[in-house]
Amino acid sequence: MATDLTRIIKAYDVRGTVPDELSPEVAEAIGTAFARLVVLPEGATSVVVGRDMRESGPSLVEAFAAGVTAAGVDVVDVGLCSTDGLYFASGRLDAPGAMFTASHNPAAYNGIKLCRAGARPVGQDTGLAQVRDLAQAILDGRAVPEHAAAPAATSGTVRGVVSERDLLADYATFLRGLVDLSGIRPLKVVVDAGNGMGGHTVPAVLGTGAGLPGLPVEVVPLYFELDGSFPNHEANPLEPANLRDLQAAVVEHGADVGLAFDGDADRCFVVDERGRPVSPSAVTALVGLREVAKELAAGRTPTVIHNLITSRAVPDLLGGAGAVTVRTRVGHSFIKARMAEHDAVFGGEHSAHYYFRDFWFADTGMLAAMHVLAALGAQPHPLSALAEMYEPYVASGEINSSVTDPGAAADRVRAAYARAYPDADVDELDGLTVSHWDGHPQWWFNLRASNTEPLLRLNVEAADEDIMIKVRDDVLSLVREEGDA
Repeated sequence: MATDLTRIIKAYDVRGTVPDELSPEVAEAIGTAFARLVVLPEGATSVVVGRDMRESGPSLVEAFAAGVTAAGVDVVDVGLCSTDGLYFASGRLDAPGAMFTASHNPAAYNGIKLCRAGARPVGQDTGLAQVRDLAQAILDGRAVPEHAAAPAATSGTVRGVVSERDLLADYATFLRGLVDLSGIRPLKVVVDAGNGMGGHTVPAVLGTGAGLPGLPVEVVPLYFELDGSFPNHEANPLEPANLRDLQAAVVEHGADVGLAFDGDADRCFVVDERGRPVSPSAVTALVGLREVAKELAAGRTPTVIHNLITSRAVPDLLGGAGAVTVRTRVGHSFIKARMAEHDAVFGGEHSAHYYFRDFWFADTGMLAAMHVLAALGAQPHPLSALAEMYEPYVASGEINSSVTDPGAAADRVRAAYARAYPDADVDELDGLTVSHWDGHPQWWFNLRASNTEPLLRLNVEAADEDIMIKVRDDVLSLVREEGDA
């Protein structure tokens, strides 16, 4: 029986265990569907393909390439790269792309992130559902669904060819051209790559691995060896346990800053000189202000996108600096769409995804890290003092609750707060957001359901810690009623 692709193709990408969910056969069918529904209708003649360090990557890439070339489309294989390295290749070559990665997921997983030429996203509403349906029909041997129909490869179709190209040096040179670190004060930087692709890209960008001039940056490497079994810790810096080695190393080495990348190195987390995490919202504000200043200096009105989980400090600070801020739902395909729609100079998410107009509106953890280093190195104060300016409020962080009925739990919360705070603002842009920010005391929370698990995710922010704790505990009590935990 063929794999049910609805289990592994979700709102943003493909993600599943190998080989029971994501097998070479599935990868080949997705490659064929992608070529027929996205690549050929765009008039493109090639697809650029990259992969992270997972052991299953080469066989899946080979199978995907077979599906693409069978449709008469060429494949440019850029080999090992970070996800933002694949976006760079898609932008530089003006070709649709496919990145084989499961990001921060454990070793048993792999996945595919698809994009159109110029790193434009392919999500549920921008072609991914149609790719899923056609790939499913191919696997099932069924007639192609009408809404997934596309010109089929015929016996006369000339099979595409596969070529290889190394773009790491070009990627590093491009990023160096966006942020000049040559004049900063000397910095000692501990980098935890988590055995992921940061171990491949950091030496090229911050070191001399790509033949570039040296920088006043001393990199102390942690877990740079590429190893998709993740022998030291999972490559998911969003989990506090996975930051402990970095935090300890920053203090041990007397470093100025610590950087942690996830498995495919498209996200970057920051730790200050005391070993304390700097919130992604603070990084969004810091980097956003740099991009806003650049836009204003060029005589343009800057727009910045942020998702609804980021701190209220982000629109406060960026709006005060002269930017137009646009709030959007969580998810890279949504952020990228709003970025392009508004010609936004920058975008940030609470999950440490950072998006740049100068990078084809795509996310790149490395470029965000370079902005942090540039801001830190341009002034004499420690990172803790710098970050404090961008973190005026108190946040709970994301708290997950396993519930048997997420809808009922959310309804309990909605009803309780409608009774207790009739003056609060309520919206359902993405889950349930209740805000008392214009009243006293100041607080807001968002409650969102997971796309893949029976979980509710809670984020709370308030003007002080006591208020945050009260709102957090009150909402969690409502969510976890009736035996839920």
